[in-house]
Amino acid sequence: MQRKRGKALEAAIFEAALDLLTSGGFARMTMEGVAGAAQTGKAALYRRWASKADLVKDALAATLPLPTDIPDLGSVRSELLHVIGLTAEVMHSPAGAAVRVLMAELDHEQAREFKEFLGQRVLAPTAATLVGILRRGELRGDVRPGAADPMVADVVPAMMLFRAKICEDPIDRAFCERLVDEVLVPMIRP
Repeated sequence: MQRKRGKALEAAIFEAALDLLTSGGFARMTMEGVAGAAQTGKAALYRRWASKADLVKDALAATLPLPTDIPDLGSVRSELLHVIGLTAEVMHSPAGAAVRVLMAELDHEQAREFKEFLGQRVLAPTAATLVGILRRGELRGDVRPGAADPMVADVVPAMMLFRAKICEDPIDRAFCERLVDEVLVPMIRP
């Protein structure tokens, strides 16, 4: 069997890290376990990452997609459904499962660096995308002036996280449609 190198090795390490994190939790995840699952040596990991926290952040950064510019779909409703659907897909992905494990397991101090990472890597870009959609809707006339506000954008992750963590209900297409039609559209309607 040929040794993995470069991007192939990095992908195998990231996959192993997220798998072990999701299946056993952060406390049980070890660099040795990741190395074994990725079929490499511990030295290969320690050359790249000083700690398992650094490894996890890089694995998440490599696998969590950044929200992109949402194309003009003709209505704010369609655009909100599109971005919320993409967010739901991420929440159901291996990286999304790993984030849920981290946030459930770590104490306040341990979670701080991951919260900062997620704020910069996921929440802030998603909020900026949502505000951009609302601004475009203002220009089209399907969003009331002044509704393109970060607080309005915060409703989306707040509702999704509440549903996932507190209610433990699925974030499916029906929920996404209700979030848009029963919460967001009434908030922003002209």
